Amino acid sequence: MKTLAVILARAGSVGLPQKHLAPLLGRPVISYTFDHAHAAKSITQVIVTSDCPTVRRMATAAGFAAIERPAELATSEASVQDVMLHAMEKAQAIADVRADIFLVLYGNVPVRPAGIIDRAVKMLIETGCDSVRSFCPVGKWHPAWMSKLKEDRVVPLYPGSTHRRQDLAPLWLHDGGIVAVTRAAMLRGKVDPDPHAFFGTDRRGFETGAGETVEIDQLRDLYWAEAVLRAAADQANPHFRRAS
Repeated sequence: MKTLAVILARAGSVGLPQKHLAPLLGRPVISYTFDHAHAAKSITQVIVTSDCPTVRRMATAAGFAAIERPAELATSEASVQDVMLHAMEKAQAIADVRADIFLVLYGNVPVRPAGIIDRAVKMLIETGCDSVRSFCPVGKWHPAWMSKLKEDRVVPLYPGSTHRRQDLAPLWLHDGGIVAVTRAAMLRGKVDPDPHAFFGTDRRGFETGAGETVEIDQLRDLYWAEAVLRAAADQANPHFRRAS
């Protein structure tokens, strides 16, 4: 089965403009996603879609196909589904790739668990489902602990009170690490106005650890990603000794 990975890298961003090119330990943020794509064994072809010429040049230098994203698909209102459908058509035109599986790789995610891409593809094939995504635990941001503020009055989102974290019902949030969908599910986006139609009806997922995926949306996310990458490098160093 042929697998097309589409790396998304829109230039504009309200939180951190040009976040894909922001320096992270001496490298642009997006270069880490390039590494993740190169390391995945299940990928047949990689295409980078961006409205940024610099990103497209970097993609070509990395050995990937690069396409210019139209202005109407480079806005904050544009859906991932529409961007993926555009990339799918372009991939078939310029690289003659008719993929069976499509992967969404966000270029602003420099930290992903090892093997996460191949794990998603394997699950998609073995289960015969429509889509697979990675999910991290919500932790203390659980909706059971959330409230509405009506002026200065606190109104719990859910009635009742759960005091201990271990008593909360387990919930997970898509962490942006990987999205894998079948061709049939991807094509649903052409006829269904729901921007999440390409997830299909049989949606699966697997859990990643808290903090194992880092998505860059704000400046502080860069600092967190740097800390995670430095810690991983230290732990991989045979001479590393944790201070007691």
